[in-house]
Amino acid sequence: QVQVAESGGGSVQAGGSLRLSCVVSGSYYSRNCMGWFRQAPGKEREGVAVIYTDRGSTSYADSVKGRFTISQDSAKNTVALQMNSLKPEEAATYYCAAKGVPFASMCDLGASFQYWGQGTQVTVSS
Repeated sequence: QVQVAESGGGSVQAGGSLRLSCVVSGSYYSRNCMGWFRQAPGKEREGVAVIYTDRGSTSYADSVKGRFTISQDSAKNTVALQMNSLKPEEAATYYCAAKGVPFASMCDLGASFQYWGQGTQVTVSS
């Protein structure tokens, strides 16, 4: 059983930064694709960034490229999302998710993730 737990949400002013952290446990090959997603009230959930932990390869939504960075620790048990230059419209509940994939090409923002955390709230004030 894979377990996912996020932390690090909070409040920040527009233009500020936050770092989210996701601790994951369980069978490694059931969680070698990790992603961050967000959902604002009244909006659909959207993918933000993913990382294929076997190689450290990453993919980002166009809206966050150059401002957000997804990374993993050397033990591959923690995935972080560094968010810089935050915008008010990026206020949302951010979720960490995991799934197992056999190939890097299957780890993308459109993938259907199996394991989800409870979410962490990010508030961005203007």
